[in-house]
Amino acid sequence: MPKRAAGKPAFSRRHINTGLQAGSYVRVADNSGAKEVLIIGVPGYRGRLRRIPPAGVGDMVVVSVKKGTPEMRKQIMRAIIIRQKRPYRRPDGTWIAFEDNAVVIVTPEGTPKGSEIRGPVAREAAERWPQVANIATMIV
Repeated sequence: MPKRAAGKPAFSRRHINTGLQAGSYVRVADNSGAKEVLIIGVPGYRGRLRRIPPAGVGDMVVVSVKKGTPEMRKQIMRAIIIRQKRPYRRPDGTWIAFEDNAVVIVTPEGTPKGSEIRGPVAREAAERWPQVANIATMIV
């Protein structure tokens, strides 16, 4: 098996239009106790100096909980973007856009904190994160 190139991710994935960025307030779609979070970082993004890191459906982001239960508030956590308002194109040519931007709170390994997800989950996020797909009620 050939060695992968240094600095490249082990998985290949099509580029998805990035609809969110650091500084975006996003709704939380699970029952972890958080209601609204602020995206503060995108792990693995290596951009130009002072460029605001973008993120799209299926990406893991670092978030700060702004609204929710007292135990969850002011916590720094990881989350996976499952919906974005900005349209993005699928390989079959269809364009997908959701009504809102939403994330699911996860552990650094990618295991969801909650036990259910409200609303649809993008297929791109479900394929990349199987544990999120397991608790999703609807995959679009």
